[in-house]
Amino acid sequence: MATAYDELADDVLARSCAAGIRDRFADYNARFRAITQRARRRFEGRDWSGARADAVERIELYNVCVAETDAHLAGRLGPRIADKALWSAIRRHYEELIGPLLDRELNKTFFNTLTRRNFKTRGVDPAIEFVALDIEPTDRITHPVGRHSYAVSGDLQRTLRRVLDGYAFDLPYEHPGVCTRRMADELLRRFRVHGAVPVRNLELLETVFYREQRAYLVGRVFGEGWFAPIVIALMHDDGGLRVDAVITETEQVAQVFGFTRSYFQADLETVGDAVVFLRTLLPRKPIDELYTVLGRAKQGKTERYRHFFRHLAAHPHERLAAADGERGMVMCVFTLPSYPLVFKLIRDKFAYPKNIARADVLDKYRLVFRHDRVGRLIDAQEYRHLRFPRNQFAPAMLAELLEGCRESVVEDGNDVVVLHCYVERRVRPLNLYMQEAEPALARRAILDYGQAIKDLARSNIFPGDLLLKNFGVTRHGRAIFYDYDELCLVTECRFRALPAARNDDEEMHHGAWYHVDENDVFPEQFPRFLGMRDELREALVQAHGEIFDVRWWLEVQAAVKAGGYADLPPYPQRMRLRD
Repeated sequence: MATAYDELADDVLARSCAAGIRDRFADYNARFRAITQRARRRFEGRDWSGARADAVERIELYNVCVAETDAHLAGRLGPRIADKALWSAIRRHYEELIGPLLDRELNKTFFNTLTRRNFKTRGVDPAIEFVALDIEPTDRITHPVGRHSYAVSGDLQRTLRRVLDGYAFDLPYEHPGVCTRRMADELLRRFRVHGAVPVRNLELLETVFYREQRAYLVGRVFGEGWFAPIVIALMHDDGGLRVDAVITETEQVAQVFGFTRSYFQADLETVGDAVVFLRTLLPRKPIDELYTVLGRAKQGKTERYRHFFRHLAAHPHERLAAADGERGMVMCVFTLPSYPLVFKLIRDKFAYPKNIARADVLDKYRLVFRHDRVGRLIDAQEYRHLRFPRNQFAPAMLAELLEGCRESVVEDGNDVVVLHCYVERRVRPLNLYMQEAEPALARRAILDYGQAIKDLARSNIFPGDLLLKNFGVTRHGRAIFYDYDELCLVTECRFRALPAARNDDEEMHHGAWYHVDENDVFPEQFPRFLGMRDELREALVQAHGEIFDVRWWLEVQAAVKAGGYADLPPYPQRMRLRD
């Protein structure tokens, strides 16, 4: 029987552990920001390989800090690390300690990660964790994020020069007068419907957003009774620092912050405030995607979980069913028709001719998570122990999961627990889109499909399987790749020309008469498997015929091996500032 002394000792221990978790999350934040702050130096020094290494280090940092905290708590608590009553007390003290913090939702998510890993929680355990559905919405944050304001007093070009001077880099602009003139011309062209002097004010976040070979100034442009988003893209190339683009179209800004892009390096005092500000620019962009693109992937996962399961509970009569598209040989995919997410589970066995193992699939997804996605690879977030009401599955879908995904799915009373899955934004499979779209849209999609293959190749990604069913179309009409089980690095491939037949027997032979190694790729054969109408195939060959030529692939491979970094901006060529 516990004594008053024991209870006091437990309370002291719980308070100490709570303070330790708070301090270790603060340490994580400090290390996260230290990596992020390197971005300016990388940009100024054109150290693109260093920037990519930083991006990977920062992605991995969360798990590193969780493991360190776990080890600390194990040493502190010993066998009582599995004492739920003690953890409940730790949670109570932790909530008190983080109450004054502006980004306390991040602290709560960190705490939940610790409890879920320690107890292998299936679903949610409100006794020891913060219930995601009850975490305060980020929309309530009112602390103003740091920003600069520039009033336009007649001379827009002079104001824009003040903007550039307000973000002092340790290198000069190559031609600042040319940059500001082009910017002014673009803004006047874009907003000329509002009169001869449309722009009255510019408001930009103090924080510079870095990613790959660009730095971005992000904010709003105001006129009389209206405002629009503005993103100013800066480049540091051979000629020096210059403005590459001024983006004011909401659709294009959304793509800069899209779910097919790598995460920004942006040193923010409070992340939630920045998320609220960005939502004024992109009201259709989900909170989870904004957290994620700012590098806070774990918080993005929490927000995504919260919003989805709130929606699921509000639609009890809707059924989780197979996602549109062909049935995958490696992944089993389901969705809720009214919500734009898909859940992808690895099958226990893969149908012929797939000869990979489950571990190989996991490695492919880890590769994508850490790689520059160049706007062509969908962000796949890994989840464990998701609990769904059994009765919200369509019977056929549930039967398929229980029959083919036993390593990933278990039944628990009236619930189905998904032990492991990937969650992605839902897009329209390209093969279905091509059947449904008007001829002009179909042509545009197939041309962007070709460009997607080129973009991926230049970023050292070979999709492996170029079939249209493995690509999707976003709501912005962009072609992206989402089937990762055969994906590999271009540098790992052996691109070959088809050997010429030496005699009639070889000419008439069904299948390959020559030896083919596992990593051999024959670009000449790609058109045989695309399955599209003749006029679309001809358009693709005319615009992107290089992807069917082994020489082009060998050139790309050589460039990647030589350490080259392809410049793949997150906006169309037409938006780049030129005279």
